Amino acid sequence: MIPKFNIEVWQWLLIIASGLLMLLLSPKAQNAAQFFRASTKKGGEPRLWLLTSSLVISWIFAKSITNAANLGLKYGIVGGVAYATYYLSFLFAGIIIYQLREKGGFHSIHNFLQTQFGRSAVVIFSGLIAFRLFNEVWSNAMVIGSYFGEVSSGPYYAAIFVFTFLTLLYSLKGGLSSSLFTDAIQMVLFGVLLFVILGLLVPKSEGMQALITSGSWKLTHGVDLLLVALIQAISYPFHDPVMTDRGFITDAKTMVRAFAIAVPIGFLTIVLFSLIGVFAAQQGLSGQAAVSVANTLGVGAMLLMNFIMITSASSTLDSAFSSFSKLIVVDLRLGKMHLSNGRLTMFAVTLLGITPVFFGPEILDATTISGTMVIGLAPVFLLWKFRGGRYRFHASVITGICFGIWFASGHYPKSWSFVQSDYGALLSANTFGTIGCFVMYFVGSLIR
Repeated sequence: MIPKFNIEVWQWLLIIASGLLMLLLSPKAQNAAQFFRASTKKGGEPRLWLLTSSLVISWIFAKSITNAANLGLKYGIVGGVAYATYYLSFLFAGIIIYQLREKGGFHSIHNFLQTQFGRSAVVIFSGLIAFRLFNEVWSNAMVIGSYFGEVSSGPYYAAIFVFTFLTLLYSLKGGLSSSLFTDAIQMVLFGVLLFVILGLLVPKSEGMQALITSGSWKLTHGVDLLLVALIQAISYPFHDPVMTDRGFITDAKTMVRAFAIAVPIGFLTIVLFSLIGVFAAQQGLSGQAAVSVANTLGVGAMLLMNFIMITSASSTLDSAFSSFSKLIVVDLRLGKMHLSNGRLTMFAVTLLGITPVFFGPEILDATTISGTMVIGLAPVFLLWKFRGGRYRFHASVITGICFGIWFASGHYPKSWSFVQSDYGALLSANTFGTIGCFVMYFVGSLIR
């Protein structure tokens, strides 16, 4: 039995011990191939299940499972399924990347864009994915901070800094090699901890049937977000280098198998975690669902929940760090491809990435708003074989960015919404925005 008055001490021991353990176990990169491509010491490629586990756990962010639980609290199982729909992104990304490699002969997303649309397209695209990685740092760090204290409190900020910089330490050690290796460990830990939590929760609930039949399949009760996820799933994955970088580090057949396997695993995991929110609703709890439920289950469960969040957040952060370093050094070639340059860029994105925590942004915004801003990537990748003027990329992507800014600014007209619901305006903006992007893509193709 863990003494209640020592809960804070145990929390700090947990976050420090997990960070130091990953630092101890993670491999040290000896050359650029190991640091940026996760090559083995003998120059080999990552195996299928190592790649699959890395894909899944790097997308099961602390932010994602927090959102899943909160949506389960708000909409029942419908909320969990709606958020899990984003995991169809693996399917679209795997198929398109396979075609780009096997039929197009491209060796990276940036190679494809440079060849088809020119350097300016590469710069715009790099700005979008840099924004994405920037969001991943603060949004996942904020989740960890929320388990240590109220927002803006001393313990809240202290947990954010300690967690972020411990994750940075082991990321600096091995780059993408460290990320993939620790992802495999974190995936196993996450799976075990999730089932332990559900094992504690289900007997105290109104029954498994009540959990999985909760909610109402109506547009105003979470289905609007599900439709948003379906629309964004065809563009969202391509602005996430954490996913796309992993599409080019093994042979094409192994890659597409890993992406396909990741779909049901990721989908099921998010739905299962949303049951924590459904349970919270049954118990009449409010606030952040996972925290509230952990508090009701006792100190031990609270520590388990902390460990789940630490595991999922660190797996995402180390991936974000390695992807940012590859973006700057390999894709944009802003400096020689040395380990020192890769590590320097990791340190830079860490400092920049934790800055927004002082301004209290909404965690869900990191997904929904950035997802709207990149809807212009849908025609670029779905119609990658289409030939036309190179400005079709610019016309489509800039249209998407404008819709994203328009929506985020709060000036998108409510009268355009299909339904007056929580995500009605977001659904409308993504629907009309995506149609507009396809139209502008073909208009841009006429410009020579």
